Amino acid sequence: MALDQNPTAAILATVPVARLYVHPFNPRSEIDEAGIVTLAENIRALGLIQNLAGIQDDDGRIGIVAGGRRLRALERLGDDPRFAAVPVRIAPDLATARLWAASENHLRVALHPADEIREYAALAGRGVVAAEIAIAFGVTDAHVRRRLKLAGLPAPVLAALRADEISLGAAACFTLCDDLDHALGVLEQARGRGFDAQRLRRLLKPAAIRDTDRRARFVGLEAYQQAGGRITRDLFEGEVYCDDPEILDACFAEKLTEAAEARRAAEGWKWVRTFEEPYLPYEESRALGAARLYPVPGELSPEQTERYAALAERAEAEDLDADEAAELDWLGALLDGGFTAEQVALAGIVVYVGHDGALRTEAGLVRAEDRAEAEAAGLLAPSRHADDARTKSKSPLSAALAEDLARGARGARQQAALRDPDLILDLLAFELSGRIGAAQAFGLRRDIVPNQPGTATGFALDARLTEAAPAPENPWDFDRAEAFRAFRETGAEHTRAELLRHLAGLLAVSDEKLGALIDAEAGTDIRAVWTPTAENFLGRVSGAYLDALWRELLDLAPEAPAATAFAKLRKGEKAARLESLFADPETRAALGLGGEQEARVAAWLPPEAF
Repeated sequence: MALDQNPTAAILATVPVARLYVHPFNPRSEIDEAGIVTLAENIRALGLIQNLAGIQDDDGRIGIVAGGRRLRALERLGDDPRFAAVPVRIAPDLATARLWAASENHLRVALHPADEIREYAALAGRGVVAAEIAIAFGVTDAHVRRRLKLAGLPAPVLAALRADEISLGAAACFTLCDDLDHALGVLEQARGRGFDAQRLRRLLKPAAIRDTDRRARFVGLEAYQQAGGRITRDLFEGEVYCDDPEILDACFAEKLTEAAEARRAAEGWKWVRTFEEPYLPYEESRALGAARLYPVPGELSPEQTERYAALAERAEAEDLDADEAAELDWLGALLDGGFTAEQVALAGIVVYVGHDGALRTEAGLVRAEDRAEAEAAGLLAPSRHADDARTKSKSPLSAALAEDLARGARGARQQAALRDPDLILDLLAFELSGRIGAAQAFGLRRDIVPNQPGTATGFALDARLTEAAPAPENPWDFDRAEAFRAFRETGAEHTRAELLRHLAGLLAVSDEKLGALIDAEAGTDIRAVWTPTAENFLGRVSGAYLDALWRELLDLAPEAPAATAFAKLRKGEKAARLESLFADPETRAALGLGGEQEARVAAWLPPEAF
């Protein structure tokens, strides 16, 4: 049906605000009270720029169908006689009023943020303050100030914002970069690609270091700037960036050295060393000190013990005043004890800065050259180390054999992982994300992670872990793009299988607990790939070891005839008998093994290695 509306039939009349109300035709059901207050200030300052529109009812009142927000703002201006009555355009009928309501509220287009920035900047350039701009546009002061912070953006960035090629949040990131060429280069990367703010900040400030970094927190921004370092402040997120990482690193190293030496001098340690990483790995600590001394525990008198318990109980209830809290700390320090002067004179400390920017100390490390003196002074117990040495000397496995067995276990784990590709990919993501810390789950390197013992007998891995990948005839000069295209055309199933087998072949978990978890999840079974033979194990341990193993597997007492007869055999014969026991079902049947003994033989692994 064609519309036949005569706009000239409408009446423009000045109507007291008291006779006006918001008509149900008005579609705005949710009202922003803060916005109404801002609009009222705008009308008070600039007047009613746009008239209201409504329909007169039978009581002579006029329901506003277009301008409900303006009416609510006018009702707040009852103290201003200028707005006691206002112009209202009155519709000739309900159909016209309904059309006005739809047109007013649905065809309105908000000012684009890029246009806001330009308009606000032009007004500010003419001396108009932010508060006046806010009133003129019916927005808050904070809104105007946020837009004005973007007024200095390069023209291409504002143009990209206006073309909706980047978001307003993305445009704000460009305030971080004062290198125009670099900023425009990043802009070209970001156009239409939906980069989030975090990614843009990394692209715009690739070398910068956040003030939350442990180095910046330890050095302090003031000291960094005094050394000539520059900073950039994010105008919107409140973040601060250090733009000169070399200066920050130099300040960090200098302050760490000074702090370490000050601590050594204050506490009297024999030596000090700094470590620039945020934690001290066990391997590093072990390399630095041959042994560790521990603080000597303190002792409290009976009266002090009773007082400490009472204060500690009240501390749980948060019922201590400042003096009592200080007393509890003092008693706790006495109980904790500390290093003696004799310990300090022979040991040293490693000082480093933790993730939180705080100075940390590993104390009581005795270097190899001071170990004999520490033992002589009774600070280290020689018997403990002698026991360790005896334990090592008693090991029945040679280093080569131990390595072979470790490789076999590694291969078994890799083979088990082949059955669980999601586990492998999740573990890879775990390591690559850095959440694994100083440990590792994969041998992420070009060389092959060893998984085959030096002796091949008794060991059989899945071919996917042993077959070499096809290589180009000339690995230096070929069309890699064409080769990659051909590889992808083999299909997702093939490429996923290649990823799986190569990642499984790199599996080299260094953390014992993590390795145990992987074994449990994947169902690692070392005996599925490795069986003891004379060549790979039995001929490489002592005769006494073989005697004990024979008795263990067959559940024999040392004086049993089968045990004593075995003990009289030559070592080679013992190894052959045991190899047959592990590999030959007929041998086990001839020996009359029961179900429990069969299971023991099938599951046995050298306890010294696995």
